[in-house]
Amino acid sequence: MSDTDPAATDFLPPAATPSTTLRLRPGRHFPFLARHPWVHAHAMAEDGRDLACGQVVDLIDHDGNWVARGIINPNSRLRVRLYVFTSDVSIDETLWRERIDAAIARRRLNSTMDRQAAERLIFSESDLISGLIVDRYADCLGVQFTAGALLPWREAILRHLHEVLEPRQIVVKVDERTAKFEGMEPEEGTVWSATAAGEIPQADVGNPTEFTGTVHYQQNGLQLAVDLLGGQKTGGYLDQRNNHAVAAGYCHGRRVLDVCCYTGGFGLVAAKAGAAGVVGVDSSQIALDAAASAAAENGIENIEFIRKDCFDALKQMGEQGDRFDVVVLDPPRFAGSRKQVDSAIRAYRRLNGLAVDLLPPGGILVTCSCSGRVSRADFMNMLLDVGRRRGRDIILLENRGPSSDHPVAASCPESDYLKCLICQVM
Repeated sequence: MSDTDPAATDFLPPAATPSTTLRLRPGRHFPFLARHPWVHAHAMAEDGRDLACGQVVDLIDHDGNWVARGIINPNSRLRVRLYVFTSDVSIDETLWRERIDAAIARRRLNSTMDRQAAERLIFSESDLISGLIVDRYADCLGVQFTAGALLPWREAILRHLHEVLEPRQIVVKVDERTAKFEGMEPEEGTVWSATAAGEIPQADVGNPTEFTGTVHYQQNGLQLAVDLLGGQKTGGYLDQRNNHAVAAGYCHGRRVLDVCCYTGGFGLVAAKAGAAGVVGVDSSQIALDAAASAAAENGIENIEFIRKDCFDALKQMGEQGDRFDVVVLDPPRFAGSRKQVDSAIRAYRRLNGLAVDLLPPGGILVTCSCSGRVSRADFMNMLLDVGRRRGRDIILLENRGPSSDHPVAASCPESDYLKCLICQVM
């Protein structure tokens, strides 16, 4: 954030972030002793509304015992994000550099970097940097800030990413929903240049004015493209890529329906792996155009796309007597908060019920949920209820999660968000 940005005055510069102490309500300290990183406003006896966004704070229990150290955002209901649980560790640029380096090293524990592929390098709470997501697409980075409290360190974080990874371009985003809840300005897609921070010559980072946002990369044997400037989140979705490949193994020679296919996802990999035919359904024409372009780029002809609401499409197909050997459901998040869990489960139940109606005995259902608030047990119980209501036996073949570059923090169960169940419906 530049000195001329009027919003910059809302955030305290890192050089001026002395820690202050905030007290919790009685009995509210236990999750943080277990290193959970989120402190909501209702847990605090002192809400810190008079502090600057980005101020370092020490959290104490109601009796005055030190608990953890974090950063406050008085504009957010998620008031404090905790990063340090040892009192002798400071929150400063050194901490962010160490956490970034550790996250990148974590991805190299079981694989070397494929410079033509894509991967998630930093996954917020799971990499102990709550509020930061970094995806690498070939030689470019997509960065998403989901915490207003991190913005004072924005330039330091981006500068270190550039130093250690040497990407051709870095694109930064803050989505509208996050901006609303965090009290910050949305950022649709900014091409970051280290020159803006006065660090290195422009030639070393490429020319942002010539960058269109499109980056080509390889995944599951396909040549793909992502729009870092205009695509969702950091540009695409990487968490399902291993599931795409595994699910494709059930699709050879079979007729496949890929519901909420976005830019091709499951359907393209299934078609490439020898499905008899694939129908992709999504409500976004932009996503479907990208999917069709990817199919053409890879010489895939056994796939077609339909623009339609997922519920309407499944209902219409059922009424027409359509049948598929494999149905894939990969809907967007239905529950963004605890209050929406019940309605989300009802939506999942309806969607899966309509899908089961399209499957003959022995058909394969690949059903997914990216709603972190809906637990794996809740999702399984939903599927059990679908089988009971439809009078069908549902046999779970594989109970899967995201690819390994989306780790789960034991202290933050919300990071175990993605469920991918591969089932046989009898």
